[in-house]
Amino acid sequence: MNLALSSLLVLTAGDDVAVARGDIAKGQELFADGLRVTALTDIPSGHKIALRAVSPGQPVRKYGQVIGQATGALHPGDYVHVHNLEMPASSASLSLANVYQPTVYQADEARFEGYVRADGRVGTRNYIAVIASVNCSATACKQIAAAFDSGRLRDYPNVDGVVAITHGSGCGMGAKGDGIEILKRTLRGYADHANFAGVLVIGLGCEVNQLAPLMEQLGDRPAVLKASLVIQEAGGTRETVQRGISLVEAMLAPVNSQQRSSVSAKHLCVGLQCGGSDGYSGITANPALGAAVDWVVRHGGTAILSETPEIYGAEHLLTARAASTQIAEKLMSRIHWWEGYVRDHDGDMNNNPSPGNKAGGITTILEKSLGAVAKAGATGLMAVYQYAETVEQKGLVFMDTPGYDPVSATGQVAGGANLICFTTGRGSTYGCKPTPSLKIATNTRLFQRMSLDMDFNAGGIVDGEESVVEAGARLFQLMLATASGRHTCSEENGLGDNEFLPWQIGAVM
Repeated sequence: MNLALSSLLVLTAGDDVAVARGDIAKGQELFADGLRVTALTDIPSGHKIALRAVSPGQPVRKYGQVIGQATGALHPGDYVHVHNLEMPASSASLSLANVYQPTVYQADEARFEGYVRADGRVGTRNYIAVIASVNCSATACKQIAAAFDSGRLRDYPNVDGVVAITHGSGCGMGAKGDGIEILKRTLRGYADHANFAGVLVIGLGCEVNQLAPLMEQLGDRPAVLKASLVIQEAGGTRETVQRGISLVEAMLAPVNSQQRSSVSAKHLCVGLQCGGSDGYSGITANPALGAAVDWVVRHGGTAILSETPEIYGAEHLLTARAASTQIAEKLMSRIHWWEGYVRDHDGDMNNNPSPGNKAGGITTILEKSLGAVAKAGATGLMAVYQYAETVEQKGLVFMDTPGYDPVSATGQVAGGANLICFTTGRGSTYGCKPTPSLKIATNTRLFQRMSLDMDFNAGGIVDGEESVVEAGARLFQLMLATASGRHTCSEENGLGDNEFLPWQIGAVM
């Protein structure tokens, strides 16, 4: 990748397009990849300019990969975007090459300050959860959590807060099938999460998603730190809220008694997200996060890549790194499931790039996916998980999720992610309780414009101030500091109470 300071960024020698480092004016002379071109129109920062002539219907390459096909003749200096570039007719493919290499682990062990739980897992935060089994108990959960404001928690400095985990489902759905199984997995994953030191689960009583089976499946905790209430058995909403407040009050002292201690970075489990992507995402923030992920993996930790529709067209880069044929085939089976799912609902895999993505310079899902996969770094793909499955394998793994960030991150947290790293070019402000979410800006202008929402600036890469490797090493240190208790911007802004959003599949009846 040639990031020498110039007006254009050529990501791979021989690419048909380059990326504008800043706004380019019509008539401006530009030099890139040994070529001289004149801009035939104004081109916004982060968008693409043609370096070479491409005939109609022929593939157009960026990152050394096909990102689409020309809908008309492209001439050197043309602005390349949705008006002259489209998704080619294609389907997902399995890479025939395999470049997997076992991870070489670091001799010097990185560490962070975490909460070691009785089962050996490590939390990065110390919350109490009030979880609804069904939408009908959501109000009671919220009222219980609201009773524990900062004033009420003043005497419990090690308690990060009381969080209501509520949703819009749990009844009016089939008692069997993917929909209910996904919801059960997700709720179980949150109730057992290492960042929740105590948990209270509340049901209505007559819902499809019954409370008793959920409680039976939860891991062991001291009795005072695991409780449940059924509204219809407790005598109603007010009685449930009063009893719930008393149960949470009993948890405060034992949760507050837990202390951080120094632990190996192998206990990091990082969910990888990108939202509000732009033309710089695949050049700065995503590769920098990928470099940090390599550090996590080399220290024995785990990174979860997700958002299956947003690896579409780049899946061959992951299957080539799969540790076994079975892992590669499992990933492809999820890709093909999505092709069928979208087709059955009269959709198109290429409708994923949002209006904001396109305004930022991304044209097709192929282009978006190639940039998104950069978050995964360069180590081997060690496992593929269903949505919200418990992640037990160390190293880089994949979890099948939608591309919609809150739904995707909810699955990752249910799987055990104790840190979220979220890259953005347009300015996503996502927060996530109980898991801290680091926001990584793709460009310096965004970092400066939304300085109270962005935790890390990867724009120095495109500004020529640091390399991808240097940014990745700096980001890894921020990840360790955040896992040790440093607040993220979303935590400072009070975000994260409303972002629990399980994937809903199936009929509402």
